[in-house]
Amino acid sequence: MPDALFADPRLARLYDAFDGPRDDLDPYLSIAAELGASSVLDVGCGTGCFGTLLADAGFTVVGVDPALASVDLARAKDSRVRWIHGDATSLPPLQVDLATMTANVAQVFLGDDWEATLRGVREAVRPGGHLVFESRRPEARAWEDWAAPTTRVVDGVEEWRELLGVDLPFVSFRHTYRFGDGTEIASDSTLRFRSRAEIEQSLVACGFEVVDVRDAPDRPGRETVFVARVSAEPASTR
Repeated sequence: MPDALFADPRLARLYDAFDGPRDDLDPYLSIAAELGASSVLDVGCGTGCFGTLLADAGFTVVGVDPALASVDLARAKDSRVRWIHGDATSLPPLQVDLATMTANVAQVFLGDDWEATLRGVREAVRPGGHLVFESRRPEARAWEDWAAPTTRVVDGVEEWRELLGVDLPFVSFRHTYRFGDGTEIASDSTLRFRSRAEIEQSLVACGFEVVDVRDAPDRPGRETVFVARVSAEPASTR
């Protein structure tokens, strides 16, 4: 079930404004070029920020997201991209060169849905193709920063964040939005913080080879970028 921030039409329309400039996406464009990709599947495409950047750069793009309100906004942004309402476990037949999961996407999968997503991605990526995604490092303890009260106002809408709980590997928090008419809408989120070893093991179990593990250039020391290739061996059925 997608968080209200992405699934509620009133909140989804605010997402880009509150998210601000997406400088974190530029490294993914560079990696796509580095890997020689021409077609990209953006898993958890949201409102389509990265899919549109990819299309502008000449890539053939498919974006998928379970939040219909976000997908509708993405469709309105760019008709060059094939936008799909759904998730990586129910994709139509694809054979892309590269799949991506930017921002928090890899951490929203809290249980067996993580492995199910990896297997779905593997089916959508051609042999020898790649998966690239980032994940926060548990040792950086990002949730300690989230515990500090924060309030922002954008386009007349007030937003504040509160940490709801830390029960590692799970961290839960809430964003609340107050509109000019006094309406308040809350969006609760939970992320799973996996260790590097846990992530690498899950990739191998689901039919990938880990070919590179990098420091995230926009958050050095705090996030890791994983580059994995579809293995020649079939995925484990464990």
